[in-house]
Amino acid sequence: MRPHVHIAPLGPGDPTELGGYELLGRIGQGGMGQVYLGESPGGEPAAVKVIKPSVVDSETRMRFAQEVEILKTIWGARIAALLDADPEAERPWLATEYVEGLDLSRHVAAHGPLPALLTAALGATLAEALATVHRQGLLHRDLKPANVLLGPNGPKVIDFGLAVFAESTVSLTAPHTVVGTPSCMPPEQANGERPLTPAVDVYALGAVLLFAASGHPPYRADNIHLLFHQVTDPAVAPDLSGAPDELVTLLTGMLAHRPQDRPDLAEVVRRCRALIEAQGLKVAQARRRLTAYTAAPTHILDDLLAVGPASGPHVRAEPGPLASSSPAGAAPEPSAGAGAGARARTDATPASDARAEAGPAGPDQDAAPARTAAPLSPGRASGGQRSGGSDRPSPRSSAQARITARRLREAYAASTPF
Repeated sequence: MRPHVHIAPLGPGDPTELGGYELLGRIGQGGMGQVYLGESPGGEPAAVKVIKPSVVDSETRMRFAQEVEILKTIWGARIAALLDADPEAERPWLATEYVEGLDLSRHVAAHGPLPALLTAALGATLAEALATVHRQGLLHRDLKPANVLLGPNGPKVIDFGLAVFAESTVSLTAPHTVVGTPSCMPPEQANGERPLTPAVDVYALGAVLLFAASGHPPYRADNIHLLFHQVTDPAVAPDLSGAPDELVTLLTGMLAHRPQDRPDLAEVVRRCRALIEAQGLKVAQARRRLTAYTAAPTHILDDLLAVGPASGPHVRAEPGPLASSSPAGAAPEPSAGAGAGARARTDATPASDARAEAGPAGPDQDAAPARTAAPLSPGRASGGQRSGGSDRPSPRSSAQARITARRLREAYAASTPF
């Protein structure tokens, strides 16, 4: 089955170039901004996040600048790398590595929950990635299915817009305001407690793994106030229905109400490994199976950018907001503040770029990870160059970019009922 490419064409009000990146289409949207598929002067793809003009103020710029500074400090194979940024531009923007893959939310919505073996492989991989972040003195604070991209080289974590320094009491949010995604938020974060500890990411990872294995988060409610009540009430246990029996003990521990009752990330990795090895596999084999199961059989970006006959990919361009999908029948995850008068905030998420139906290699087959485009040189991540400056290349209009934009426009027109 051909892949569904979730890219919409640029609209009349969209920029066509930022900081030397030519923008080709929209790949995500949030309350704070828009995410575009961009192309560097050398032809590298990038996810370019731009703050909406309507919300650009001093606080937004400060938060955005904080996100850029945090991204500069984060490294790791499972983290989408920062390529460049300019928080001081008229339209603040940042560019990160483009991961060609569905996010976990969209993958589960399209294909159903992951088998227990692959969920354990995902858990070991993400726990190791978060441990790397924690060693750099940071907490993610907003890990959720939409922030886990299932790329051709394995899962990657994105969107560190809410990341804070561990043990820090400094916050850019107003007093009594909670920022994050309630369905994956631990009780202490929902209660506005500070300082937060690495246990917040352990809880969120437990919520992500529960979703991966069952298709639903720990708590579900019709309105955000009831959801916060369920999350913060120690008498309301998380809903583990649908989770495989072999994962229930691990998930129960990770979703414990009290931070001190949760395992640390090293213990999460150890227990995921034990589950995998109990099935006669090494953890590296399980990781390869996870990648083969979630990866696309073809390289969508290569198809989009190919110069050739009009026999290109079957593209499904989706007009309107492209926020990450929720599981069938479920409402989108709210990012919100707790309690009466709380503020809802949703940062733009480099959403589920393009991904196909699961490839021919299923969970019982080993397969080597597919290749992916390498990120730009780490030297570009300094953020020192500013759009409009003399060091920036002039806006381009490459043959590949023009063809990609034309195909997106044609696909959009074909799918519009008028």
